[in-house]
Amino acid sequence: MTSVIPRFSRLLALLLILLLSGCAAIENMMYRNTGNVMQGLSKKHTTPYLLQQSDVAMSCAMAEATAPLMLSFGRVTDAPDQLGVMMKLSAGGCAEERAREAELAYHRHLYYQRPGEARDARYAAQEQYRLAATRYHEAWQHLNAYYGPVGDQDCPTELFQEELDEFIYMSGLLAGMQAMNSQMQAGVQLGIPGNIAGRSARAAECLDDNQWWGVPGAIRATVWSLLSSGPEGVKPFSLLETADRKGEAAGVRLSHVLHAMAADNADDQERVREVLRRHREVGQNSPANPDWLMVDSTATLTLMALSHRLWTEATGHRTPTGGLGTFWDDEAPQREEIPLDELM
Repeated sequence: MTSVIPRFSRLLALLLILLLSGCAAIENMMYRNTGNVMQGLSKKHTTPYLLQQSDVAMSCAMAEATAPLMLSFGRVTDAPDQLGVMMKLSAGGCAEERAREAELAYHRHLYYQRPGEARDARYAAQEQYRLAATRYHEAWQHLNAYYGPVGDQDCPTELFQEELDEFIYMSGLLAGMQAMNSQMQAGVQLGIPGNIAGRSARAAECLDDNQWWGVPGAIRATVWSLLSSGPEGVKPFSLLETADRKGEAAGVRLSHVLHAMAADNADDQERVREVLRRHREVGQNSPANPDWLMVDSTATLTLMALSHRLWTEATGHRTPTGGLGTFWDDEAPQREEIPLDELM
């Protein structure tokens, strides 16, 4: 009897091990299947749905709230790098928006001569720019993980199986440029490579300029303007004007952002004003492309932030409601005189 009990115990232990191993295998299979389903849902439906919406803040909030959940599926199945590009790009925009608000507070305090408050607001802005830069850089890293070392290899045309694949690729290039810009605004070195701009400009050649609203050409022209590089005889701002016309015709005015960024960096404030006025005029006369409404709305939000900064520096307050494309020193419109007898 005594010899039977140890054998029974060993058998029971073996059965428990097998059972637990089987449960773990089933569990992992469920996780993998769930991850694959979520990735497929995001690419086939969630992302296209969001791109047709104009609520940028809602998209931003979703990215911040769900990015850890969605990207954690990379622990049990293929890493969701394409999804990572879009979610980290959007989450970076959340942090950058908070940085802009703190920056506006900084300029208000300067305008009203409150140096202590101005310094505190500046520090708050730099903290958020640091977070934005980190997130944008993570988007860039996801881009390279999926498409290979962009700008340092041949175009990954075999991965451009759908239109959305190209859009994600272009979004990752913009994220890389935003990472560099946010690092500069943060005032600290975060280990973001300085060659991202040049790589983005080279990688943009992989995309059709006409299909993508002039943005690939605008990326190259902006980099050439910022770095004072580019082919001999090429005029970056002429290329940016051409890109703007393509974007306006397509109903996606994203190139306006790059144009304004390049002009602001060159301290060409009259050109900045021209871009803002043009954005307002086109928006009033031409509807945005409904399939890419989020992109066009993001461009408007970004340009509004630039307008807020200019207004706040000059007047102590942001752009008046509905005033994008107008400026504090514009001539006041003449009021039409109404004959008194018409009021009787």
